[in-house]
Amino acid sequence: MPSDDRIFSVQDRVVVLTGACGLIGRTVANAFHERGAKLVLADLPESKPEEFAEEFQDDTIGVACNISVACEVSDLATTAYEHFGHVDVLVNGHQYKPKGFLEAQAETFPEELWDAIIDANLKGTFLTCREFGRQMLNRGLGSIINFASTYGIVSSNPSLYEKNSMGNPVAYTASKGGVIMLSKYLGAHWASRGVRVNCISPHGVWNHHEEDFEDRFSNMSPMKRMMRAEEVVGAVLFLASDASTYATGSNLLADGGWSAW
Repeated sequence: MPSDDRIFSVQDRVVVLTGACGLIGRTVANAFHERGAKLVLADLPESKPEEFAEEFQDDTIGVACNISVACEVSDLATTAYEHFGHVDVLVNGHQYKPKGFLEAQAETFPEELWDAIIDANLKGTFLTCREFGRQMLNRGLGSIINFASTYGIVSSNPSLYEKNSMGNPVAYTASKGGVIMLSKYLGAHWASRGVRVNCISPHGVWNHHEEDFEDRFSNMSPMKRMMRAEEVVGAVLFLASDASTYATGSNLLADGGWSAW
């Protein structure tokens, strides 16, 4: 077998990545860039995606975009298609965690927080899938990868969050469960027309968490540790490449076995 197996190649593929300036977004962007993909890096204006794009050389542009606003998603697509002519892969890596997000309890959860989280995580994913999916369907080719969460298929364990600053509010779980079902629906309905739609569910991505939370998480995880951001790269490249041409409507779990028990 050749050392450079082209079935996993993303060389010259045009990739639109939302949430590009986040922890996972930056990791995924670097992985695509290192493998010769052409990138459209999208994130909120305050995240400065244009500056992030400047860290790369040619074939990368940054676009400020609020993906929960339909006209901004339309503008993002227009920019991508005008610059590159087509889009091969859409990766929805965005998520929204507003102030007060972690502390809010279900029985008193503020309506405005619910709306903001659902608008970004679920509605925003629908809007980007609709906009780019339409163009991919016209071309008869494309792969859409939505980021969901283990908490889209199982509930969080309250004991994980006792006496620390972390939390998993009801709106997050609802939004990510919606992303999984949206992906299944679109994956099934667009399969015969050349467009694949899948999602990835990572869990417990380490980001300088407090020691108590990290220890407690590790004790509950079959792998006895938290996930490293780079450990999601393989799943993304698999779904973006020809290695997954018969995969659609699936939820690829990268959760260290969390949902296995």
